[in-house]
Amino acid sequence: MRLRRIDHVGYAVTDLDEAVEHHRRLYGAVVTHTETIERDGVREALLAVGESFLQLLEPIRDDSPVATFLRRHGPGVHHVGYGVADVTATLRDLRAEGIRVVDEVPRHGSRGCLVAFLHPKSTMGALIELVEDPSRPTDGIPGDARLRPRGLTPPLHRTLGTASRDADGG
Repeated sequence: MRLRRIDHVGYAVTDLDEAVEHHRRLYGAVVTHTETIERDGVREALLAVGESFLQLLEPIRDDSPVATFLRRHGPGVHHVGYGVADVTATLRDLRAEGIRVVDEVPRHGSRGCLVAFLHPKSTMGALIELVEDPSRPTDGIPGDARLRPRGLTPPLHRTLGTASRDADGG
């Protein structure tokens, strides 16, 4: 099990339209997806940041986890979503390691993704969402160019290593 990327950072907000406008005005952010997730009691807007997203979440019910978070903490970072190749296997592996989970089994999330949350008491104080995104079928496959740092390829890494050894006379 390995984390493949930061899929998104979830922000709890009291007014989704105002939050979207704030991010558009200050950062030029563009909404790439909106959805109401009845099960979680939220409206969301995703704003693309490179290959990741800011997920703005507004509660639509007073009993939603995001509404509870807002009452306790006010607006701000709610959770971090990590992309994984297989959320079911990742959840199983983490539970075997003793990690406390919020979701016993994966469930459907935004964008048609399969998701599961990990409890902050087991993750250094942060609510973590595991995200399996069906639009990234090669996510995490070795050699997937989208997962390499821009401008660096495996041969360049080897070349740099070789060049430094040669410069030292080795």
